[in-house]
Amino acid sequence: MLVDVVSAGICGSDLHLIDHGLVEGRILGHEIAGRTPDGTAVSVEPVGRCGHCNNCEAGYANHCDSMVAFGIFADGGMAEQLIVPDTCLHRLPNGVDPSVASIVEPLAVAVHGLHRTQARSGARIAIIGAGPIGLALAAVCRAEGLEPDVSARHDHQRAAVERLGGTVGLNGRYDVVLDAVGTTESLADSIRACRPEGTVGLVGTLWDPATIDVGLCLKEVQIVPSTMYCGAGGRSDFYRAAAILADHPAIASTLVTHRFPLDAAEDAFHAARDRSSGAIKVVFEV
Repeated sequence: MLVDVVSAGICGSDLHLIDHGLVEGRILGHEIAGRTPDGTAVSVEPVGRCGHCNNCEAGYANHCDSMVAFGIFADGGMAEQLIVPDTCLHRLPNGVDPSVASIVEPLAVAVHGLHRTQARSGARIAIIGAGPIGLALAAVCRAEGLEPDVSARHDHQRAAVERLGGTVGLNGRYDVVLDAVGTTESLADSIRACRPEGTVGLVGTLWDPATIDVGLCLKEVQIVPSTMYCGAGGRSDFYRAAAILADHPAIASTLVTHRFPLDAAEDAFHAARDRSSGAIKVVFEV
């Protein structure tokens, strides 16, 4: 299906892909929203799946034996148009404009990461990191009736945490700690913040090998990694993310801080790298 792209976000993984020299000659962009030729507003799940391997049949398209990730292994959405399989398209709920719906993708990452931890109502939740994924996790936690405490480095991130209904700063030990950074340091912080026999959800991507602190064993902490999103068990992480955005429109105005046209790509990527400048989510308007 041909999609006229309306918005495409810059993800931290895009910056890592560039830094590791993994995108030469390829169009980036896996946070995508737009319109189909008949005018339907859609978010794009950037995962092409075969549909018939064991993982696909179980609903785990994120583990498809022949998965194609648009914007990573194939051309993505930082363009005027994109062709993707129909299975990648999710009709947006009423009231959600595609100009902000590129953030459905990071919200879906957060939905999946939180779901993987099996956090229960009343659980004490901490989030390490207040970049786009950490803030998406805070938004999803609140939408699911959880009250997260969030460690944030910059003033604008702290303000965003509060606008999303979270609490800035950690206090005590937590049942579930969500690592939204993905480094040796953040993993150590997560283990320290977790109660004995608690759970650390690894939602941030580890781009380099991490050293695990001995506290993991001493406290019998369970580490639960997550990747992307899926539709297992009859629940679609993407549909849930879009529904959360529809119910809580302030998420978009909080997360999307910078907008650029496609021909200002250099300025856009510079802004995305400079968290101290006030950037949270940088989006291309197409």
